[in-house]
Amino acid sequence: MANNRILLVEDDQNFGDVLRSYLDMHDFEVTLATDGVQGLESYKKGHYDLCIFDVMMPKKDGFTLAREIREKDAEMPIIFLTAKAMKDDVLQGFKLGADDYITKPFNSEELLYRIQAILKRSNTKPEGKDEVKEFYIGKYHFNYPLRILTYNVAGTDEEKSKLSPKEAQLLRMFAVHINDILPRSEALTKIWGEDNYFTARSMDVFVTKLRKYLRRDENIEIVNIHGNGFQLLVREAEQA
Repeated sequence: MANNRILLVEDDQNFGDVLRSYLDMHDFEVTLATDGVQGLESYKKGHYDLCIFDVMMPKKDGFTLAREIREKDAEMPIIFLTAKAMKDDVLQGFKLGADDYITKPFNSEELLYRIQAILKRSNTKPEGKDEVKEFYIGKYHFNYPLRILTYNVAGTDEEKSKLSPKEAQLLRMFAVHINDILPRSEALTKIWGEDNYFTARSMDVFVTKLRKYLRRDENIEIVNIHGNGFQLLVREAEQA
């Protein structure tokens, strides 16, 4: 079986060399780039299973690099490295679809664990042969395998939205629990792999995105149940 390939973009050459050597010892094939521009070129030339980006870099920062790669591959796992612990940076990273976020200095074994956990999740297919594939949510139709949400009501323009993998997973969980409470811990564990502050903030970002997708149906609402989770409410449409 081929080794997993990692694109590491880190402007500190010495730190990057040490980290690359450590990952090499654990059977990863690592390509190191020292700025965002070089990182994008390396990405275009290779095939990778996961990316690790420093946030603060010359020529092109890690967030910009991630945004450009997300446009080409919405499912590429990305971990951000940063010397900052600012909540705004964390939220910005998750808005770009980050799979994880680790603050320097960090324990190499912790990074290794996070890499292994992300790769395991990305390679795990949904369980259950009888899994429901399509849902009707108010005036929307949701095709989970294709990740397409369609608003199609007579007399209106059809609107189709292509959801990201995590958006689709979360909307499916809401659809399965429609009008019931979806425990935050359940969603975090099944989709993000762990329940902590950072993954909870990421989930909040994705819930906000889903609210925007569903905004055309006034009878749909995603409600925050304080201390518990969220509830996808679909009310009966009033008859004219």
